[in-house]
Amino acid sequence: MKENAVITIISITIIVLNMMMIIVLDIKNAIMMATMAEVTAVTMAEVTAVVMAEIMAATMAEVTAVTMAEVTVVVMAVITVVVKDVAAVGAGCFNLINN
Repeated sequence: MKENAVITIISITIIVLNMMMIIVLDIKNAIMMATMAEVTAVTMAEVTAVVMAEIMAATMAEVTAVTMAEVTVVVMAVITVVVKDVAAVGAGCFNLINN
């Protein structure tokens, strides 16, 4: 009779321990899922921020380069016209003086 009681107590203890292990594994899995979701969210936010910064930097560099090239062309054209006009005025003055 005592042996049956001991076997019953041991069986109940094993069942309780198995149930506790299942609960612990469920909690561990829930923590891992939450951690993975958090890591994924943070990583995606960081990657998005870095990519957007890179795109902005590249865009600004491109816009700056194109704008500077356009401004340089226009300024050089204006300078060329002014220099030609000054040269023409100087040549006219030279002709007036020599005539």
